Amino acid sequence: MSSIRARFAAIALAVLVASCGGETKQQPAGAPPPPQVTVAKPVMRTVVDYDEYVGRFVAIDAVEVRARVSGYLDGVHFKDGQLVKQGDLLFTIDKRPFQTALDQAKANLAQARANLAFTETDLARAQQLVRDRTITEQAFDQRTQAKRVAEAAVAAQEAAVRQATLDLEFTELRAPITGRIGDRRVSPGNLVTGGTGGATTLLAHIVTYDPIRFEFTFDEAAYLRYQRTAGDGPASRAGGLEVSLKLIDEPGFTHKGRMDFVDNVVDRLTGTIRGRAVLPNPKDLFTPGMFARVQVPASPAQPALLIPDVAIGSEQVRKYVFVVDGENTAKQTFVTLGQLVDGKLRVIKSGLSENDRVIVNGMARTRPNQKVTPKDETPPTGPQATSVGAGTSAKAE
Repeated sequence: MSSIRARFAAIALAVLVASCGGETKQQPAGAPPPPQVTVAKPVMRTVVDYDEYVGRFVAIDAVEVRARVSGYLDGVHFKDGQLVKQGDLLFTIDKRPFQTALDQAKANLAQARANLAFTETDLARAQQLVRDRTITEQAFDQRTQAKRVAEAAVAAQEAAVRQATLDLEFTELRAPITGRIGDRRVSPGNLVTGGTGGATTLLAHIVTYDPIRFEFTFDEAAYLRYQRTAGDGPASRAGGLEVSLKLIDEPGFTHKGRMDFVDNVVDRLTGTIRGRAVLPNPKDLFTPGMFARVQVPASPAQPALLIPDVAIGSEQVRKYVFVVDGENTAKQTFVTLGQLVDGKLRVIKSGLSENDRVIVNGMARTRPNQKVTPKDETPPTGPQATSVGAGTSAKAE
């Protein structure tokens, strides 16, 4: 009996020892290590604030080709949409009626000149006869008057010849400007109505392409800002101010132009004023009527802090970043943003200093007032001056 009790005691002791050993191995693990993050200091650059607007391209010169004389269209001497130079022949109207009118005017002029020669000779004879008292003074006056009438008839016929010559020249319609012509609006054989009235026939439309203008409007506050920024220098009233443009399918403002005009009145209905820039268009990339965006300098060059745009978080309408202090604790700091630069960096208007260490990688693993393991990142380098958009059409958040 004692031996059986001794066995049970041994077994119980073994179970106790085993259970104590298992508890020793399954001790709870310690707290997780601080998350690793990448930090970088803001980049200091010299930037220029830009306002952005939407506008349209317009041709410097645009001409509607219309006939000056009426007649039947005889020929078209261009291909639809081609480039034409000033003086190129575009249309011809049947010349035969106008040539006949010119010949008749020349014949009438010859008759008038012959009559003038006769009256001059007759008056010369009358001068001698009146001195000899062969004819009366009344007869002499009549011959003098006949000479004056003949001179007036010659002048009238000379004018008729000039008009007939012009009409004949107007049967050839030539390009008044160098540019790109549209499609023909009338086919040969149709009657064309000409003249100076409003019922003339439109034959084609020509616009200039290079250079080309870009028109847009901006509000009164922006106008005052531009004026004060330009001062009395060459950019006063935005004249000569360099602007940048981009088309709807382009990522950046790569096309350069210069302001050449600002309107002299502010529209009372809209409170805006019209501005205009001119830029080269050697490849005919820009077409009149096309939309584009323009950046206009809105401030002098000034220093600014920039951080990667991915380092910025949102809390409802407020923007914030995580700044790591000297004890490697992440602090949530609210900031005021400017616009994006080069598609990656964001201007910080307030909330950061030049020596702050901002978390640029690992924000998702970071919580306010949490310890972190920071790793420094080499700050991005860039040009000494950077264009920053901060305009009316894309305000800073």
